[in-house]
Amino acid sequence: MSPGRINRAGRTSRTGSSGRTPSAAEKAVRYLLLVLVLLLTIGPFLWQLSTSLKGPGEDVWSRTPDFLPEDPTLANYVQVADTIPVWSYAANSLIVAAIAVVGNVVGATLAGFALARLRFRGARLALGLFVATLVLPGEVTIVSQYVTVRSLGLTDTLLGVALPGAIAMLNVLLMYTAFRAVPPELDAAALVDGANAWQRLVHVGLPSVRGMLSVVVIFTFIGAWDDFLWPLIVLNDPSRYTLTVGLQYLDGTFSANPRLIAAGTMIAFLPIVAVFAVLQRFFFRGVEEGAIKG
Repeated sequence: MSPGRINRAGRTSRTGSSGRTPSAAEKAVRYLLLVLVLLLTIGPFLWQLSTSLKGPGEDVWSRTPDFLPEDPTLANYVQVADTIPVWSYAANSLIVAAIAVVGNVVGATLAGFALARLRFRGARLALGLFVATLVLPGEVTIVSQYVTVRSLGLTDTLLGVALPGAIAMLNVLLMYTAFRAVPPELDAAALVDGANAWQRLVHVGLPSVRGMLSVVVIFTFIGAWDDFLWPLIVLNDPSRYTLTVGLQYLDGTFSANPRLIAAGTMIAFLPIVAVFAVLQRFFFRGVEEGAIKG
């Protein structure tokens, strides 16, 4: 069946996947579901933002609190910065996230290209081991990770925090899948022209997987920035705390004031928004282009 129908004006009208135009009731149900998902995903963020902007005179404990602040103020953010060294903690988190992002972009790209495009003994075994590691939850290997980091003398350092996540197996598999999607004819043409493996990676592979690289960068940054358990185990010096670990002081000292906790949460959330806002256009551009240009 044709995906569209020609109306009397000679134009193609859009139809659903089944070849018919959705009814008004179906459209209403779709929009209702979209609104519901939007409330479930964006609602908590908007509520935290609203709480962080409320003044001390507003009651946040009432059974039906107001969603919009009556007297919006940024005093809660200033008080958070005065209570804990939030900018120092944020800088530590940025260092950890930067190490993790660089490690995953370089390591996952090289490993994914080698598994997808290079022929060597044990390639399938290595790929199987990568897949097998995804079955294990992180809590199973956290003891061995700590023993390894301690044996390297990296406890209580930011490098020790970032090292276990420097190359994630999931990112290796994502890059492997992206490189596998590149038509083999491009590699064959590069080989005919005398290109070596490095030149094929730089000139053929990387321009074709920009969208997947953006995905790796975004999710690596989010994972490293939001991690709480591993930095809490490795770090002992409060001056080296990451932002997620340092924010626990707000919960302990100001447990009766959720405004400061909400303000600290928003401070930790803003860099994630900034990174996604910068990289999302590259991701969608890569997807729209199909990762290949003629």
